[in-house]
Formats: sequence, C-alpha cells, structure tokens
Amino acid sequence: MRTAYHQQLSGLGARLAEMCGLAAKALDDATRALLEADLSLAEQVIAEHEHIAVMGRQAEDTALKLLALQQPVAGDLRTVVSAIHVGADIERMGALAVHVASISRLRHPDCALPDDVRASFTEMGTRAVLLARIAREVLLSGDLEKASQMHDLDDAVDAEHRHLFTLLIDHKWQDGVCSAVDVALLGRYYERFADHAVEIGRRVVFEATGGLPDSKQLA
Repeated sequence: MRTAYHQQLSGLGARLAEMCGLAAKALDDATRALLEADLSLAEQVIAEHEHIAVMGRQAEDTALKLLALQQPVAGDLRTVVSAIHVGADIERMGALAVHVASISRLRHPDCALPDDVRASFTEMGTRAVLLARIAREVLLSGDLEKASQMHDLDDAVDAEHRHLFTLLIDHKWQDGVCSAVDVALLGRYYERFADHAVEIGRRVVFEATGGLPDSKQLA
C-alpha cells in the first residue's frame, strides 16, 4: 500500500513537470506567433491549452485523494500541498500564453507589436520561457540552488516590463491608443508568467525545507 502511495507522489511530481514543459512551449510558440504575426501558430497555442487544463485537473484530483485517503504528514504533506499550488500556477501560465496568442490572432494579418518594442518582447519572451524551463527542472530535481537563482532572471523581466512603460508614456509614442493598450497588456502577461514560474521555485524550496520565501503578490 505504501509503495503505491509513494508511486502516486512521484507520479504527481512528474505530471507537474510535464505541465510546466508544456507551458514553456506554449509561451515560446505564442511569442513567435506574436513577433511573426503567425496566425496558425497562435491558433495552435489556443487549441492546445485544454491539454494543460485537463492535466491540471487530474493532478489536483490526485493530490486531493492523497490528502483524503493517505493523510500525509510532514514532508509528504508539504509535497501534496505544494502540488496543488504548483498546478494552479502552471495552469495560469498556460492561460497567459493563450492571452498572448489571442492578441496576435486579433491583430492578424498585422503584427500587434510596433517596431520599437519588438526587442523588449523578444527579451521578455526568452527569459520567461527560460524561467518556465528551469521551473520544470527544479520540479524534477529538487535543486534548491537553481530554484533560488530564478529571482535574478525574474528581475530582468521586471526591468524590461518597466522599460515598456517608459516607452508608452513617452510623448514620442506614435502608434496610437489601441497599440498602447496591446503593449501594456502583453507586457503584463509576460511579467505575470515569469512570476508564476518563480513561485514554483519557491514551492520547491517550501517542500524541501518547510520555509516559504517572500514573494510578490500574484494575480
């Protein structure tokens, strides 16, 4: 019985890591769709999100059954509780990738990004996807050092997000209100995606140590 229990715990972690990999791919594809005005790729991201959502519901069901039937304590309890939070973070990451793809689809055949912000979104996309891939790695490895290093990458995403707002409020902005709204929303999506990835790293630390580092408020 306990062997099956520990197999379920291990399987839960593997499922979450797989979900995280899918969320990373979703944002990578959504970013390419955004930069290249690729309608088919944007629609693919939107269509594939249901797979992440289904996996998330399955992971949550597994975690709740473990809580109800096995009554885990100490480290095992932290693992199960963390899994519920991590699953929610990954589902949100997938949804944010869909938001990026949706704006790309909405503005097709035009590109939603003015030329002067393309570099910022290329950078934010690269770093946010990297954070999701690192989150996947730490879910599998439990590497606390790597989890703690995620904050530096997140700081770079935050800095680029702030830079976008300096461009938007500059009197030289010539791309109109609609474009400014798109850019503001897109910047927020990338910033939140990165924050949720970092939150996964924090949960890995919590699972291992019982301590939860400080974090920003997530939406």
